[in-house]
Amino acid sequence: MAVNINTVYQTVLLILNKEQRGYITPQEFNDIATQVQLEIFEKYFEDLNQQLRVPQTDTDYSDRILNIDEKMSIFKTSGISTYDNSTSYPFWSLPSVDIFSQNVELSRIGVITYQPTNGEPTEIQRLQRNDFYNIEKSKLTKSTEKFPTYLLENSRIFINPKTIDNTSGSINIDFIRTPLSPIWGFTVGSLGQYIYDFTQFNDNVFPNTGSRDFELDSNEQTNIIIRILKYSGVVINDPAIVQAATQEVAKKEINEKS
Repeated sequence: MAVNINTVYQTVLLILNKEQRGYITPQEFNDIATQVQLEIFEKYFEDLNQQLRVPQTDTDYSDRILNIDEKMSIFKTSGISTYDNSTSYPFWSLPSVDIFSQNVELSRIGVITYQPTNGEPTEIQRLQRNDFYNIEKSKLTKSTEKFPTYLLENSRIFINPKTIDNTSGSINIDFIRTPLSPIWGFTVGSLGQYIYDFTQFNDNVFPNTGSRDFELDSNEQTNIIIRILKYSGVVINDPAIVQAATQEVAKKEINEKS
């Protein structure tokens, strides 16, 4: 379940205004919220890497690797790559739309598979540049349609053997997408006040209206608020807010790693 954008914004305003510390506008909040969501999202990968190196408990709901993976699963999806032979070096492009017809921005690439017209899907092995070219020099090691390989460079995928093209099958990419920016949408009232627009944000409508919740797991609500308060303290020039929020973030991170 996502974190409600209005709940977070109202909580932040309540804390900031409790002692008349200051105020942040909806645009300032949206910019900070986007940054905070990306910080938390990127931290999942660091946390997962760290937890993979330590023993885990098998108690229900306490396995940290599974808990982190569950938070990341929100952003797991896949898409079909498009073949481009308009240049002297044909390549496959990274998908900009996933299988759910949602516009996406790739963050991390997972498994890439080749689906022939007739047959089972085959995983394509990723290689570094030197290996990608050197294995093709020997008949014993060169890529085949049963054991294909790929090279990822400049957001382009180069696949061997060359017999794999857009007519012989499709290339499917499993990946983790970048979260969509949270948006606290609003209208302006008769007194100039900001009124929350609870309708769903729509990219296809101009001018854009509506709001979009955080895409992070609902368990991240407190973490989101604390981190937004840290940046808000910078915006309103209040070192006390920055210090208090920074300490809370540090305590939370220590507790998660201990």
